Amino acid sequence: MKFAPEGYPFIAGAVGLTVLVFLLQPLGAAIAALLVAFMLYFFRDPDRDVPDEGDVFVSPADGKVILITDIEEPRYLKRQVKEVSIFMSPADVHVNRAPCGGTVKEVVHNKGRFYAAYKDEASLRNENIEMVLDTSYGDVLVRQVAGFVARRAVCRKKAGDVLGRGERYGVIKFSSRVDLYLPPDTKIRVKVGDRVKAGETIIGSM
Repeated sequence: MKFAPEGYPFIAGAVGLTVLVFLLQPLGAAIAALLVAFMLYFFRDPDRDVPDEGDVFVSPADGKVILITDIEEPRYLKRQVKEVSIFMSPADVHVNRAPCGGTVKEVVHNKGRFYAAYKDEASLRNENIEMVLDTSYGDVLVRQVAGFVARRAVCRKKAGDVLGRGERYGVIKFSSRVDLYLPPDTKIRVKVGDRVKAGETIIGSM
């Protein structure tokens, strides 16, 4: 099993705590070991079967679809788009993947609040990182949103980097949300309440 590199400090810290507890109180080490198990589980990074079907967008995150809507995106895309939002619980894999192939145009880190990630106001008011991809379908926006528990999103890419569909590009630490903004003529192939997997579940097609 692979693990997200961003999780190594947390895993190491949990292991160190377990060793310390064992030295001081051996019977309590089993409880501390549960923290190690949780960190290993949370930062797992399984391989995914990325679909090779043409002209499709895959999910950027594991979790549950909580919103599908048509909106005007005023900051980057400046047009009508399809928004699909995915809520990631602490039990989900938190590694994020590119919804399609493209070149990173810009990555913007926005400081903000830490509302519960499933709330509508969290999308724009919470701490988030926005990544714009230049694709053959036009610009596509992906927003990593920190939640009430999650305090840090990580985007590993920068402007000029080239991403393939389903390629890992970042991670959000603990429960969070990812918003995906697709071309207006995208045929959405999921519905609210569906469970999706990053890099594997097809969100929509052209």
